[in-house]
Amino acid sequence: MVHPDFTILFVDNPLASADFYQSLFGVEPVEKSPTFTLFVLNTGMKLGLWSRHTAEPSVKGECGGGSEVCFRHGDAAGVDKTYADWSGRGLRVLQTPVEMDFGYTFVVTDPDGHRLRVYAMSAR
Repeated sequence: MVHPDFTILFVDNPLASADFYQSLFGVEPVEKSPTFTLFVLNTGMKLGLWSRHTAEPSVKGECGGGSEVCFRHGDAAGVDKTYADWSGRGLRVLQTPVEMDFGYTFVVTDPDGHRLRVYAMSAR
């Protein structure tokens, strides 16, 4: 069976976005150029940042925000710690920490408007 392991976000400036995500992840990208940057995370997941100006096929006219990159924590304290860090960086907050049906969560956006959700699953 095929399983997803790679997400690409189309961004205005891959080098600037690389700096942003490097500060969140605390890891260096494995590839970094003016048109594409690639992170390989501890879990094996890959996050690519591709210039919306050079992507093929063209993504002109499309915008971020139609999906979310989700980051899981083991508990609410981890969510709160990340919220304090990320909101302190001036990220645009769409949802402050809140308990929802699936767990405890918040949502911010990256500089290109992509939604970043941090959550801890509810104990069920």
